Amino acid sequence: MENQQEGPQRQQSGPRGRFRTRRVVLAGVAGCAVLGGVLVLVPWERPAEPAPPSPGALAMAAVTTGVPAALPDLAELIGEREKRLRTHPRDARSWAVLGTAYVEQGRRLADPAYYPRAEKALRTSLKVRPRRNTRALAGLAALANARRDFPAARRWGEAALELEPRRWTTYPLLIDAYTGLGEQAAAKRTLDRLTELRSGPDVLARAAAVYRDRGWREDAAASLADAAAGARTPAERAAYLERAGQLAWERGDLQDALRHFQEAVRLDPDERAAQAGQGRALAALGRTTEALNAYRVALTKQPCPRYALELGELYESLGMPEAARVQYDLLRERVRGATAGGADEELVLGQFEADHGDPREAVRRLRAEWRRQPGTEVADALGWALHRSGQSEEALRFAVRATEGEHGGGVRSAVHMYHRGMIERELERYGAARRHLAEALRINPHFSPLHAPAARAASEALGEPPDEELPELDQGEACGCPVTPARAHRGDRVTGCRGGPARARSPRTGP
Repeated sequence: MENQQEGPQRQQSGPRGRFRTRRVVLAGVAGCAVLGGVLVLVPWERPAEPAPPSPGALAMAAVTTGVPAALPDLAELIGEREKRLRTHPRDARSWAVLGTAYVEQGRRLADPAYYPRAEKALRTSLKVRPRRNTRALAGLAALANARRDFPAARRWGEAALELEPRRWTTYPLLIDAYTGLGEQAAAKRTLDRLTELRSGPDVLARAAAVYRDRGWREDAAASLADAAAGARTPAERAAYLERAGQLAWERGDLQDALRHFQEAVRLDPDERAAQAGQGRALAALGRTTEALNAYRVALTKQPCPRYALELGELYESLGMPEAARVQYDLLRERVRGATAGGADEELVLGQFEADHGDPREAVRRLRAEWRRQPGTEVADALGWALHRSGQSEEALRFAVRATEGEHGGGVRSAVHMYHRGMIERELERYGAARRHLAEALRINPHFSPLHAPAARAASEALGEPPDEELPELDQGEACGCPVTPARAHRGDRVTGCRGGPARARSPRTGP
């Protein structure tokens, strides 16, 4: 049987079998040649590229991660969520996204009217899904930060973090809240945890803000440069460039600041903070007409009370009191609108009242603000208001709080140093006044169109220290206790000083 089966195989291995094999090979080669010719003649088509994400999808990605979003994209996202919720009113996630988008829209437009809508949407999300609704809790923290209600932001942020400790998007919200409350150590710890969980441009930008508040300006500038280079959208990059411009402005580098502000506006014409920044830098460069135009454009689209204050002071420095008064009236109007929307603009209103209104009213408002959220900016503003109302002894304690690193005042601010120097001058602490006024002008000689000239005039009036003048004790300077020349000569510790920097006092009486 095996021989019969092997017979045909032996026959194919003979001459005829080999001939058949050659024919098969030749036919295969000819077929490949024909197919190759056909493929050459058929036009080559590349695989279709994936369609770019829709504006609503871009805004969704931005809103859910807490990075800046373009205004047109935000409008589309809001429209999409509103449409969906009309047919799916129990979609807790959509309610949370809509509420957070309203927060960002209100922030970008400086329009507090969006904040009640945001709160309603976020609370509806919690009502629909009361358990483990981290997205809604984080949205409420973002809303509280936008309203400058930092105690509420801390409560909502910590509640969200308790539910999901590894959800990285909660950490930036808490950093903002801790900073607003003057809790710099907590802000730094939260940043350290954030960098363990996440890297990228959004984290670099958040780190830059913490570094700036601690006085690490070079680290802050480097982090912002890296954040801008890695930004994923023009709106995000523009926001980081605006912050880089603000850093450059704070250190007195006008050309660098202007370059960053201009590039931010080019990338995102709705970046009104950069538009106002251009006004600030152009005014300092003496390009007054351009500065006024930049401020007007910013205020037309984003009527922020702080821009109105800056423009009013620019008009005042130019000898145009009527034009300044128009801006100050706008500031008051915008603060009233913010209050109606649940936002807190007491800080900027107190700063305005201290210099251009009723200093005693400023003290009243800023004391209440200090009791609620004792941040560095509030300490500086309250100290200056106290000085302007004739209470310079108490004012110095707050000025020290705003400028000494161990108290959280690590940020190098020309304004803060100017305020401290002028308070010390009033108290006849001339050595300290010279140092701090000189430091203000060294940090940024153009920090204000009104107050920078006043700082120069005060510094010149103080003149050089006389040869026989003895240095004041750092101990007395830190705690605000008076140091007489006799004590300084003996090297005595200041009698009555309670040891080191100013002790924490009751919130009602000071730091």
